[in-house]
Amino acid sequence: MAIALPLAVAGARKLSDVIEARRGPSRGTRWLRQGADTLQGFRPQKKRRFSFGR
Repeated sequence: MAIALPLAVAGARKLSDVIEARRGPSRGTRWLRQGADTLQGFRPQKKRRFSFGR
C-alpha cells in the first residue's frame, strides 16, 4: 500500500497530462487530476520530533 498509492497518483497525473496534450482539457482529465489530489491527501504527514525549524 505504501508503494502502490504514490504510483497510482503519479500514473493518474501522467495519464491526465498525456490526454490533455492530445485532446485538450476535458471533464475526464479534470477528474483524473482531482482524484490524484485526493489520493495524495490520504498519506499521513510525517511527524517531527522537534519543532525547532518552525
